[in-house]
Amino acid sequence: MIEVMLSLQERDPGTYTDVTIKALCAELLGAATDTSASTMEWAMCLLLTHPEVLHAARAELDAKIGQGRLAEEEDIPNLPYLNCIINETLRLYPAVPLLVPHESSQDCTVGGYDVPRGTMLLANAWAIHRDPNTWDEPEEFKPERFQCEGGKKEAGLRMLPFGSGRRKCPGEGLAMRLNGLALATLIHCFEWEKLPGEEVDMTEGPGLTMPMAKPMEVVCTPRHTMLHALSQL
Repeated sequence: MIEVMLSLQERDPGTYTDVTIKALCAELLGAATDTSASTMEWAMCLLLTHPEVLHAARAELDAKIGQGRLAEEEDIPNLPYLNCIINETLRLYPAVPLLVPHESSQDCTVGGYDVPRGTMLLANAWAIHRDPNTWDEPEEFKPERFQCEGGKKEAGLRMLPFGSGRRKCPGEGLAMRLNGLALATLIHCFEWEKLPGEEVDMTEGPGLTMPMAKPMEVVCTPRHTMLHALSQL
């Protein structure tokens, strides 16, 4: 991204100033890093509270990748169950529960309500993702709901972790690859356990990106079958 920005600066230095480039870098790093880290933390907590899902994901990784190497980016599209886990995590715990504000450009009527021009709208993705009228057992962690062909696409506007339309998050593709690769590595290479005598606290904390109220603390140990691959790092 920086390379592109600097090349644009050479052609149009008045528009692509150093201040503009630094602001864009800070925005991308802040938005992408915080939201991806939050999604990873929720995913690992959900897996620890649903060990059968964790074991199924690990079995898929062992079958598709083996135990002689680490997962790579090109492996992610071939791991459908892992992608189901990420989608289900984003459904239950969207990184940005209230989507970026939208504003009506003209007077309109939506669902029988008159909406004046200039009305600001904040879409509650968290509530949409847990609507019992459109989701089967909406409070349950069921990655299988996305296993059907095009499961995420069929969800349509019921599934909005990255927003929708022209203001949809441009980092969706990168986020899905990043979370997929990181989660695959954690599941594939390590054994995960809860702290002795403690349960995972799934309480949601305050903030625009909905962090966990209590940061996750767990015990992890390298899988013996992956020690050789890890030693090559």
